[in-house]
Amino acid sequence: MSRPPIANDQELEEVLSAIELLLEAEPGTPEDDELQALSILVDEYEDIHYPMG
Repeated sequence: MSRPPIANDQELEEVLSAIELLLEAEPGTPEDDELQALSILVDEYEDIHYPMG
């Protein structure tokens, strides 16, 4: 899955909802790959827009 970076808080909420649906994905499956990719996008967005320190 190739997806552009998260652009705004609305997209962030949509991605977080998708992640919630994928949390039970079995390791090594396409769903797990998608979960990992979306998690990276969320981390990148939050690092930029909501830095923790």
